[in-house]
Amino acid sequence: MDGIPFLRVSQCNAQKLRKRLQSKGALDLSLCLVKDSDETVLLPIVPSCVSHVDLQSLRSMVASDNACEVVWSQSPLLPYKNKGKSSGNKLEQILQELFECHGERWSEELRADLPRSFQRHGDLVLLGDNSFNLPLWKKMDPQLWSAVAKGLGAQRLAKISRISSDGFRSPMVTMLLGEHSWVQHVDNRISYEFDVTKCMFSAGNITEKLRVAAFDCRGQTVVDLYAGIGYFTLPYLVHAGARHVHACEWNPDAVEALKKNLVSNRVSDRCTVHRGDNRQLQLSGVADRVNLGLIPSSEDGWPVACRLLKKSTGGILHIHQNVTSPFSNTANFPATDDATTLRIPGRTSDREIWQAWADDTANRIRRHLKDISGTTWIMNIQHIEHVKSYAPHVNHVVLDLECRPT
Repeated sequence: MDGIPFLRVSQCNAQKLRKRLQSKGALDLSLCLVKDSDETVLLPIVPSCVSHVDLQSLRSMVASDNACEVVWSQSPLLPYKNKGKSSGNKLEQILQELFECHGERWSEELRADLPRSFQRHGDLVLLGDNSFNLPLWKKMDPQLWSAVAKGLGAQRLAKISRISSDGFRSPMVTMLLGEHSWVQHVDNRISYEFDVTKCMFSAGNITEKLRVAAFDCRGQTVVDLYAGIGYFTLPYLVHAGARHVHACEWNPDAVEALKKNLVSNRVSDRCTVHRGDNRQLQLSGVADRVNLGLIPSSEDGWPVACRLLKKSTGGILHIHQNVTSPFSNTANFPATDDATTLRIPGRTSDREIWQAWADDTANRIRRHLKDISGTTWIMNIQHIEHVKSYAPHVNHVVLDLECRPT
């Protein structure tokens, strides 16, 4: 993956976890740590060590409600030997010179409006909506975006404002510099191509994609109910060795990218793409695994997934969900539209909340399967994986649920 990997941790645990990473040879000593804006610190990780970082072990060292996750950033970072030298920030230096040429003074307000992080997709940099918002930037047109591109080492620039409510989770992206918006992103030796103005790339799911890539799916049929551009479809095919994958996606722009990616990764012969609403999917009893990679909730796909499992042997459901944990001082708080909220009396840890959600999900899946087949099924919670913190007290988790008919 392009960019720099970090371990994002709470400031109070930064030194403890920095020492642990250093003892494992995973701390990138050539770069300085970065203080984030929300009481967290980014510890740089040696890129080749990302897949070996044991997040479960690290999280056991800190309080359950503290941040501890792998993230990727393209923030301009100074090596330790250059730390403190303002000339080391190429972007800021170029923009200062641009302002001076226009007779304007550089200020701390402008510096604070520079991007803290961004996504890099080949020669295109995608800026977030939390930068370049001051009216003064408009005075620098038309030279501004060429200067920003030069400072960031890019040929093309785009800016994302928000996710649309069109049902496809399409990004609201504006091209700032460049003639076309198709990009290529290489992640774990898999090539993803997509139109950055029409499809999202979820870099924060890297740990889950690496976990899927490590599955042994030889001889298995997998159904990916929310395939997108192939986030999980491709790891199942390229690395996990699935015999065949049925990839379901209703966004036509994502389907276009998915088909292109299957060809470029040479796995199109082992994948069938089903365009449209997966609730109308004309398949039954074919799957050894079903991937339900949709957040905040994949609940609408549960009955479909149950119908897809092989009737004689069953299989495994990988169920994604945003789960809300109670605040530290109370277990009663308003539910949100973006997550499943569980109210459990007393002080509880995140892990207990996730386990309660998993138990409830297993019982509901059991009822779905019994309604479909007329027989009793045995549920086995194989694993609960924490993917990332989605928002304060909201965590993206994945339940690996083994379902077998009696």
